[in-house]
Amino acid sequence: MTSASSLAGRSRPRLQSALPIIAAMVTVLFWASAFVAIRHVGTEISAGALTLGRLAVASLLLGALLFTRAPRWPSRRDWPALLICGVLWFGLYNVALNEAEQRIDAGTAAMVIGIGPLLIALLAGLLLGEGFPRPLVIGSTVAFAGVLVIGAATSTGSTEGIGVLLCVVAAVAWAFAIVAQKPLLSRLPALEVTWLACTIGLVCCLPFGPALVRETADASPPTVFWLVYLGVFPTAVAFTTWAYALTHTSAGKLGVTTYLVPPLTIAMGWLLLGETPALLAIAGGALCLFGVYLARRVSRRAASSKSAGSQAASSQAASSQAASTRAAEPS
Repeated sequence: MTSASSLAGRSRPRLQSALPIIAAMVTVLFWASAFVAIRHVGTEISAGALTLGRLAVASLLLGALLFTRAPRWPSRRDWPALLICGVLWFGLYNVALNEAEQRIDAGTAAMVIGIGPLLIALLAGLLLGEGFPRPLVIGSTVAFAGVLVIGAATSTGSTEGIGVLLCVVAAVAWAFAIVAQKPLLSRLPALEVTWLACTIGLVCCLPFGPALVRETADASPPTVFWLVYLGVFPTAVAFTTWAYALTHTSAGKLGVTTYLVPPLTIAMGWLLLGETPALLAIAGGALCLFGVYLARRVSRRAASSKSAGSQAASSQAASSQAASTRAAEPS
């Protein structure tokens, strides 16, 4: 009985430590699929209307889930960060990136937007006190190099200055929004933060309402389906799993996992659209994977120290519980 309880006690922390990693992988998988879906939806629906449509679907779904229980409302001090997150990430980032992808090729967009995780690591190190761990710096650099290789392999040379500028705007907006979101998650649940920020972004995009109504009325059923998909999975689900993962890890380390999005997008394009990737793009994807591995790995010394500390804490807790049990027994 004691052995079974001890085994369960040891497996529970392992599962809890794995959940943020699983949440991050769910996020990057759905965000990668979003690029494939946007490629289709963008042929019939404009950038602003596309953003408003997916945010409307996501806000309705998250709101329905949220109000099945008593939500925890933000305090007055939380609203500035929520506004930054909602306006910059859910609003400006999505509109700018969607518009940019209609002006420049996917390879150039991947290269420019790839500065986002580097900016997140820089701002988190400066403003959130996360510092600049050596594995994170090296891994981020290697992963960014992989994105550059992918961009070089997939770029068609069709580039507009305004498209590049929009990608830069999207990357900067994303980085500042993540730095604003991180402290919020220490005070509010991930679902509340995601729904509120999503709804703020929705309100900002309301001027695109007439275009959304007009364009969805003329769109084909598959386009409408993919628009709803973008709202449910890459927005409602993926932004919530991102917030959950960010609650349990540093912004810089989580940001670098998004370098998995370009190789996953290439793989999905190959499987779903029959787009055979160039060998150079595959090499770039492998470099991204290696960079993320380097950024997220923990040195053996740190891991063994953490493990020893956890075991000591568990032993101390077990001893205290045993002592309490003996004291409670009748003499």
